[in-house]
Amino acid sequence: MTLDLAPFSLTWAEVDPARHPFDHDAAAEVVRALGPAHRAPVRPDFHVLDPASSAWRSDVGTPWADAMSYALAQRYGRWALGWRWSVGEADYDGGPVGTWCCTSHSITTPEETVGRVVSSLCEWRDWLELLAGRFEAYPLDPAAVDGQRILWERAVRNLIQQVSDFTGHESAWFGHCRQVLTWFLDRWGFDPAAAERLVGQAIGGRFKSWTAPDLVLIDDVAERIARSLRPEDSGVRPDGPTPDHLAGWLTTRGTIAWPEPSAAAADGPVTPARDGAAESIRAFDAAIDPARADGLLAALDLLRADAARGADLDFGLLRRWQQHVLGTARPPEFRTLPAFAKEGRERYGIGPDTRARLDACLAESAPDAARPLPLAARAARAYLDVCFFHPFDDGNARCAFLVLVFVLAREGVALDSVGLLRRLGYRAADPSGAVFLAGFLDTHLAETRRRAA
Repeated sequence: MTLDLAPFSLTWAEVDPARHPFDHDAAAEVVRALGPAHRAPVRPDFHVLDPASSAWRSDVGTPWADAMSYALAQRYGRWALGWRWSVGEADYDGGPVGTWCCTSHSITTPEETVGRVVSSLCEWRDWLELLAGRFEAYPLDPAAVDGQRILWERAVRNLIQQVSDFTGHESAWFGHCRQVLTWFLDRWGFDPAAAERLVGQAIGGRFKSWTAPDLVLIDDVAERIARSLRPEDSGVRPDGPTPDHLAGWLTTRGTIAWPEPSAAAADGPVTPARDGAAESIRAFDAAIDPARADGLLAALDLLRADAARGADLDFGLLRRWQQHVLGTARPPEFRTLPAFAKEGRERYGIGPDTRARLDACLAESAPDAARPLPLAARAARAYLDVCFFHPFDDGNARCAFLVLVFVLAREGVALDSVGLLRRLGYRAADPSGAVFLAGFLDTHLAETRRRAA
């Protein structure tokens, strides 16, 4: 699965309780059987202002919580990622969960910590079930929207108040509010993209952190949304297969305006004070499964040897690494069927030339004087190439991470931190995601150089 562990991008299809069964009574037993539950850390007795407290949070606490999110999503589905979406300033700001705060406070002893995970997961699920009930209380019809606008307006008004109350209208509460309103419109037949646009236009940045919206503002937003709904936005889902998002990526890929590197990122080799890639594997992947971490560390050693000898990046190289990642007897072959990701919302096609096209794309990760592109952009592009070509039946997110590390290592660059680079997902048809990833990587490069100096 894609390592997008943030709950902000969850869709109604991913969280709808009707589509994802959940047994509250069995939750404790299920969660305690997951790998990270057996490897829950113990929080040292740091003072909150002690620099060691911050280091422990980033090096131990957050990777473990991310590993738990990953394990929960594998077991239950992506809806479970909301277990850490807490009230106020927390791991993820602006959510409705009160049991879990953040790794600095909610991780204590292993027994207490895992108990909080169970309670937080159930609390998040209760919230989703409450929302589903609120949605069903207004059985609306997009085709009859002209005669039902007062009902749409009333439903939106009540949902805004509900979200404001459950999030305490604290830090960034409005992000989840926008999401809930988009879910509501999606539930009753409006195209999710159109729903997101209409909700965003109606709110227009007028909801603020730490501020409860007054009734006048709530009424105005609700009225704007109700007035903006059009039957044609109900977006009948097309029959037939999902569009080929690999083809979409290949079209988008050549049109991206990659950002210029910052002066602080610069060019040239850099040796960090710590090995961010290896530390991430030891903290995150080992919490999921020690064998998974061992395979990744073996692949990491192999790719760095390949980078040191200046190897060309192609599928042959990838499958040598992937044998260690997956722990298979032989290097895995290129997939032979269309691949799916993001709960089936993205489909990556397959043809007789797909592997050759991947090799051609990966070859562009090397410096090219005729078509110069910053290192961060080339590494980001190669990472996304692997994500959207999806060459293997399993482990593509790990493979993409290794490719990014290889592209940097081939030019003598390593990072001292890779945390968020492994926690975010991207959409094939969204060039802004590629630009963000390149910029984010540039920031990591700049910070690594600064700390190494």
